[in-house]
Amino acid sequence: MTVAVTGASGQLGRLVVEALVRAGSTPVVAIVRDPQKVADLAGPDVEIRQASYGDPAALDRALAGVDRVLLISGNEFGQRVDQHTNVTRAAERAGVELLAYTSIPKADENPVFLAQEHAGTEAVLAASTVPHVFLRNSWYWENYFGGLAHAVETGVLHGAAGDGRVAAAARADYAEAAAKVLTSEGHAGRIYELGGDERLTYSELAQVISEASGKPVRYENLPESDYAAALEGAGLPAAVAKALADADTGISQGVLDVDSGDLQKLLGRPSTPAVEVFRAALS
Repeated sequence: MTVAVTGASGQLGRLVVEALVRAGSTPVVAIVRDPQKVADLAGPDVEIRQASYGDPAALDRALAGVDRVLLISGNEFGQRVDQHTNVTRAAERAGVELLAYTSIPKADENPVFLAQEHAGTEAVLAASTVPHVFLRNSWYWENYFGGLAHAVETGVLHGAAGDGRVAAAARADYAEAAAKVLTSEGHAGRIYELGGDERLTYSELAQVISEASGKPVRYENLPESDYAAALEGAGLPAAVAKALADADTGISQGVLDVDSGDLQKLLGRPSTPAVEVFRAALS
């Protein structure tokens, strides 16, 4: 059995490839736009193939002889459904036996902007002939790393999530879960709502950062528009700032508060404690 990982040069994709290599149970195809970015991954068990989500012919070549595929969602907003459709069609033509897609919790009813293209992709897969499984990943703790140094320096963590809870987990935990799905049986047709053990409010998250850094940090809640403006002022593109602020509003409404236990069942263990993730980042 051969397993392919799209977007293998990305932060999640690389971790999935590494998890598959550690498992050592299957050959791995790492699909990337720029092979030089993953040259270090090439080896007896990892073949590098070049393709982008916008190139159907290249995707056909990349998926030739592949049995299972992890489709990691792209990052080109506005184009993702078309791009993911290209991968789905290539998987159909290749006769792939399972396609796993990294989605977002409650994608079919999630109101946040970031969920729209996930819902569109899930609809494409649902209508396709390729057997599929949805890995609905909640937030990564790493999503907060961009503002981590500022929060520790100023003693204030800003956001727009109110008292909502986010069941985040380390990116490596989601990667390990994906690798488990790709290398075991019985997942076709399943929907996994994946989230960490710690379902934290941002006030509680600030306390975790305090513990990890050894410095006091408190949470200050902002209106969504003010938070978007602050993110843009910190250097994020306006569209990204708006999407992240919108996601915080979603958190305030509970859309990333996952308590299914699916991640823990796939891992066979609890998720990595948040304080360990932030302590490692700060070190």
